[in-house]
Amino acid sequence: MPDNAAPQMKPWIAAIHAYVPGKSKSADGKSLVKLSANENPLGTSAAALEALAAPRQPRDYPDPDSVALRSAIGKLHGIDPARIVCGTGSDELLNLAAQAFAGPGDEVAFSRYSFSVYDIAARRCGATPVEVADKDYGTDVDGLLAAVNDQTRVVFIANPNNPTGTFIPRAELERLHAGLPSDVLLVVDRAYAEYVAPEDDDGALELAARADNVLVTHTFSKIYGLAGERVGWGTGAPGIIDALNRIRGPFNVTLGAQAAALAALEDQDFVTSSREHNRKARADFVTTVEALGNYGLRAVPSEANFVLVLFEGDIAAEDALKSIGDAGYAVRHLPGQGLPQALRITIGTTQQMEDIASVLRTMAEDAR
Repeated sequence: MPDNAAPQMKPWIAAIHAYVPGKSKSADGKSLVKLSANENPLGTSAAALEALAAPRQPRDYPDPDSVALRSAIGKLHGIDPARIVCGTGSDELLNLAAQAFAGPGDEVAFSRYSFSVYDIAARRCGATPVEVADKDYGTDVDGLLAAVNDQTRVVFIANPNNPTGTFIPRAELERLHAGLPSDVLLVVDRAYAEYVAPEDDDGALELAARADNVLVTHTFSKIYGLAGERVGWGTGAPGIIDALNRIRGPFNVTLGAQAAALAALEDQDFVTSSREHNRKARADFVTTVEALGNYGLRAVPSEANFVLVLFEGDIAAEDALKSIGDAGYAVRHLPGQGLPQALRITIGTTQQMEDIASVLRTMAEDAR
């Protein structure tokens, strides 16, 4: 080997396209109102903010097992805390799930137009990512089942799905699980589940409670408004939780994050008000988009806190992105995920959504 040889990354790592977060500035550096990262426009629970402000000793390590937080999560959702693992956001747990159950020679399946971290998680552990065709921008259960073979070790599904907002109901999730071999891990990523009306719950937590091959993940980044604290959790059979505990960071959830998440759980009124605001503001915005259908605009049905708007006619997504930016807002353009004709627009405050709607109406008038 030459003396000047440098360390070489593994080829499966070299194949990873790093995650690209939502922008908060224009091309010329101007700060924009960020409706590109699906953050809660109502902010954070006052109880959680108070917990974050409480004095603590940064010299001290956090509880490595997040015992109090796991207990509170278990109490709220009726889960044995021993079947809960906490992570640095749910992103850590998604990566750990692939790492624990897949590797070189294995396959990890997920739907097209789903969370970009799934591809990264598969490649990170040397497994082969298998992207399965969507069904009108949503999860195709039959397609996923048809893609499963002897090399499949993990199937990821986001419900509601990011970046499209689509949702499969309880019966479809049950059908997906029933069709999988028992040695394939089904990971149900429920980052946006709290935005779904309780009566429409997909039953994923019940599935994780009774099945040996289901992991369900949640995050405090979305409806709880704690994206900056990086805390999430997952639940599944004891063997799954044991596997993730073996390889997670030993002090992976900070002192502040544990305290804030614990307080946030106790303020379910904030969760309810956030869900209700989102429901109404999303419906009003979708009505605006549907009224512009003659110009090729279409809103993909969403159960999340964002809407994927398709531009399939007189108005181009790139032009809408610029006009929305000129109005002071950042939204998410997704050509890197195969969606050059779409913008993912986070549901903001009532005024923010009226501003975005006004931009789209003006563009439609100019296109006449």
